[in-house]
Amino acid sequence: MRRRKKKNIYAFIDSQNLNISTQRLGWKMDWRKFREHLSEKYGVTQAFMFIGYVPEFEDMYVQLHDAGYMVVLKPTFDMTRPRLEVSEKSSDKEKTEKEEEKKQTKGNIDADLVLWAMKELNNYSKAVIVSGDGDFYSLVEYLEAEGKLLKILAPSGHYSGLYNAYDQYIDRIDQSRKALAYHDHKKRKRSVVKSNGK
Repeated sequence: MRRRKKKNIYAFIDSQNLNISTQRLGWKMDWRKFREHLSEKYGVTQAFMFIGYVPEFEDMYVQLHDAGYMVVLKPTFDMTRPRLEVSEKSSDKEKTEKEEEKKQTKGNIDADLVLWAMKELNNYSKAVIVSGDGDFYSLVEYLEAEGKLLKILAPSGHYSGLYNAYDQYIDRIDQSRKALAYHDHKKRKRSVVKSNGK
């Protein structure tokens, strides 16, 4: 009797899009709970977390790895260095250079996510794309055509209109906020002690 091949389901996570979106809605993600959520609800066997590298956050990257993520780091743009200032009188060339600089800063993680999704294509049966960013539209379109798209996990209802055609694939993460939110128990204990006047 032939053994059935185990399904490999990979998640590709745009951490910046997810992190910023949840914080704008007033909550923080508990990354350990989110990894469990991916596994339990979608059967995710590998979760690739794409994140900008900042040296002082080394401990956080280790924690994410320990929580079950494959952490893919990208160098970040140093926002403290002098930047090209664009006045109203600036030339079109200067404006284009500033726009390109912005795009490069944002685009590094996006490009890596797409690259890894394609590089790993033969290793997974289905993919979960965790982002509401329309920059991944071409990847989503390709995966769907290949029968490899399982879900698009959008942080909230404010995702790119490009995904309207893929509505049946979209799950909103904010609808699981209660189960996935990070709670600082130390802070809560301190406030309870304070309110009791001790």
